[in-house]
Amino acid sequence: MIVGVCTIELRLREVHSLKAKRQILKSIISRVKNHFNVAIAEVDYQDKWQRALLGVAVVSTAQDHANSVLNKLVNFVEAMYLADLLDYHIEFW
Repeated sequence: MIVGVCTIELRLREVHSLKAKRQILKSIISRVKNHFNVAIAEVDYQDKWQRALLGVAVVSTAQDHANSVLNKLVNFVEAMYLADLLDYHIEFW
């Protein structure tokens, strides 16, 4: 069993309240959950209006498959154009 973990750091440029931030993140999280079979949540910067750190986990039998899913997921989030992708990091256990 392989567990792939990805952290995605986002910048939300036009956000001026936590309510607006929650709306955007809720949209991103629900779209990712509907498109990929992963667990995803906001894991840091909860008190910052224009920053977000999302944590994503996927379980697979092969590291290549987990890596493929996480890379497609990062591209999917970036292609939404709801937030700027600042950085991402993928690890496997």
